[in-house]
Amino acid sequence: MNETATRADEPMIRLDSLTKRYPQQEIPAVDHFDLEVPEGEIVVLVGPSGCGKTTTLEMINRLIEPTSGRIILEGEDVTHVNVDRLRRRIGYVIQQIGLFPHRTIAQNIATVPQLVGWDRQRISARVDELLELVGLDPAIYRDRYPKELSGGQRQRVGVARAMASDPPVMLMDEPFGATDPITRERLQNEFLRIQGDISKTIVFVTHDIDEAIKMGDRIAILQEGAHIAQYDTPENILSDPANEFVEEFLGSGIVLKRLNLACVGDVQLSDTWPTVGIGTDREEV
Repeated sequence: MNETATRADEPMIRLDSLTKRYPQQEIPAVDHFDLEVPEGEIVVLVGPSGCGKTTTLEMINRLIEPTSGRIILEGEDVTHVNVDRLRRRIGYVIQQIGLFPHRTIAQNIATVPQLVGWDRQRISARVDELLELVGLDPAIYRDRYPKELSGGQRQRVGVARAMASDPPVMLMDEPFGATDPITRERLQNEFLRIQGDISKTIVFVTHDIDEAIKMGDRIAILQEGAHIAQYDTPENILSDPANEFVEEFLGSGIVLKRLNLACVGDVQLSDTWPTVGIGTDREEV
């Protein structure tokens, strides 16, 4: 098989037996973790606290170095490549955002393009493009500072910064977790709209199964040691949980969760469903 065909068959990200052991800890934080992430999809890692979600995510861009195993990105083994070169191929969004408080919004977004040597005109155009993409008017926001923005606006800037150099892969660790429920839902909807336009390959960490169901093309439900209890589409997980652990993690209201996945436009009225007028007695129905 030629190289082109091989690359066409490769997932965007493949993790082979990825393991992390810390000194003086008998049980690995992540134990022989295998996962394939298809190009252009959002794969959500979800599970209880301490199951290894964030550790796994941070091994992908080697913020945490794996003890053993391999990280394959676009068909290339990047387990031991120069870490700066690797991270320029991967956007990273975290709950705390981490914007530089002394730099303007435009300067924050421009950080990576400046590091990789883009010229000033290209950077300026990219900043405006990304601000518009995340719903912030460049004329209003590019010269502001992080302290002048709301939490939701700062989170949008964090997403824009992660996309600045147009990386093929994005890692998102509880990106909307620090916002209030209304802002969180709005940011989720905004990001799904953006993803519909850009089709990045995304690994997304959350502890919230409802967020996982909403955001993920596929979900990996993790147990202790980052063992995968089930890896499938949200629809398949909800309709056919793999085991008792998955059922308990999904919690009550599985039918409602499945309904939430359905688009209103997909709901068909049947002749067997009666039309009832206001004030009709129950006995008449």
